[in-house]
Amino acid sequence: MRYFKSKNQLNTNGEPTMTNVQQSATFVQMDGLKQYLEELYGYIQGATTSGLAVHEVEQGLWSRMLQIGHRTLEMFFAMTGVGDLGETVTLPNGRVVRRLEKTHKREYVSIFGTFQLERTVYGTRVGQKIEFVPTDNRLQLPRGKFSYLLQDWNQSLAVENSYAQVNETLEKILGWGLSTDSLERTTRFMGAEVSSFWESETIGLSVEEESIIVASADGKGVPIRVQADTAPILEHKPARGPKPNRKKMATVGTVYTIAPFKRHPEEVVDSLFKQPEIKVKKKRDSQSRSHPKNKKVRAALNLENEGDPIKGSSVIFEWMATQLQERNSQNTKKMVTIMDGQESLWNQSKFYLKSPDQVEVLDLLHVTPRIWTAAHLFCEPDSPDAISFVKDYVLMILKGQTPLVIQSWQSRAKSRGFKGQKMKVLEQIIGYFQKNQERMRYDIYLAEGYPIASGVIEGACRHLVKDRLERTGMRWTIPGAQAMLNLRSTYINGDWDKFNQWRIQKEAERLYPHQNLVKIAEWPLLA
Repeated sequence: MRYFKSKNQLNTNGEPTMTNVQQSATFVQMDGLKQYLEELYGYIQGATTSGLAVHEVEQGLWSRMLQIGHRTLEMFFAMTGVGDLGETVTLPNGRVVRRLEKTHKREYVSIFGTFQLERTVYGTRVGQKIEFVPTDNRLQLPRGKFSYLLQDWNQSLAVENSYAQVNETLEKILGWGLSTDSLERTTRFMGAEVSSFWESETIGLSVEEESIIVASADGKGVPIRVQADTAPILEHKPARGPKPNRKKMATVGTVYTIAPFKRHPEEVVDSLFKQPEIKVKKKRDSQSRSHPKNKKVRAALNLENEGDPIKGSSVIFEWMATQLQERNSQNTKKMVTIMDGQESLWNQSKFYLKSPDQVEVLDLLHVTPRIWTAAHLFCEPDSPDAISFVKDYVLMILKGQTPLVIQSWQSRAKSRGFKGQKMKVLEQIIGYFQKNQERMRYDIYLAEGYPIASGVIEGACRHLVKDRLERTGMRWTIPGAQAMLNLRSTYINGDWDKFNQWRIQKEAERLYPHQNLVKIAEWPLLA
């Protein structure tokens, strides 16, 4: 029996060498398994008397359990046999297929190693398409060579770690790993199935919903590989501003519910300006801050489907609209959309999120930096006057006095004779406030307990996209990046096990429509 930790038992790709199950069938007996169990017992006895440390015993046990797993699975395949159901088989459509003269081999890679299965196959004649393979139907083998459990394990690791790290982890656990190409192909294949899973599922909520339902979206760049016909040196060329050929924007969306958290503007200002090292114990009359519940996230890049462009932002807003509709079907929740000032996102929101009661909120965290910029136009940077300036105007904006803020700045700029670059910067800030004024009614939002900052979507962009797809040196193809975003959002949303169960069932239905022909009572088991 092979122990795959040994390097001389791995093939040139670093994967375990194959066991031909049919060739092994004649000698696979219970005695062989009993021998391994006896050796395991002997190992424990020896470890006890020799005084081995527990970590050494644990490693030794795991190595031997892998060997037992390999032998046991080998025995299962051998006892299952080659699936010879006779000279002919009649398919449900009435078509009669004949047993071909030679058995066909198929590779199967499990967590216990690699096996080569011998299978009887049925068709019309040699050289034509194989129409029925009883063993594949009986075992419901996956489409590719990797077992479903191995796929589950390696992709569970891949959604959190680089492919190189996944390989290292598998080698540490199993004694052998998978190539980066194999891992990437599995990601692409599994990720492509996620959309169908999303279309089929109903919204599952883990905990009771709160009274405010929030939708939020933002963009996050994904580093993309240069085109195959582009010289690599061009990727090193410095460039100012956006780098359209190096990053593609993914639209990230999130939907969640939250309980109202009513505050006064002064409380928000105090929290913004409070020094972290100063601990102030203050009993508040209002309720404690709640946390988002049943949060779901997704991300989409701009793609093409048979030549037709698909906008990632449209995909995300359509999904958010479905979430809002299904999670607020009785129209009992207040719906809030909170985003930055990107007009294209607000246009998508108006098109897809059509509720007349939708509350639009401009993220406060995109307002305060502009107040700081204004402060540096009127005051010395980082001076006490600049800090007072920011504090005063943040409070005014939180009180719903944005028009007064604009008037004040215009008056002060006029009195100081602003012109040139200073006036241009101030006009840009004022224009931003004027454009978003209807989304800056923070006095109403605070009184109603609505969220006013988009920390949730900022965190989603970082966790869903940046933490996995923007690591140092990483470059993605667009299909590969979208597949990883699909899998990663499924994992983060807590739907990983449900997705795997669904895809296994659907693949079995697709690959094996003649499962009813494989009756266990009539299966020719190996004696």
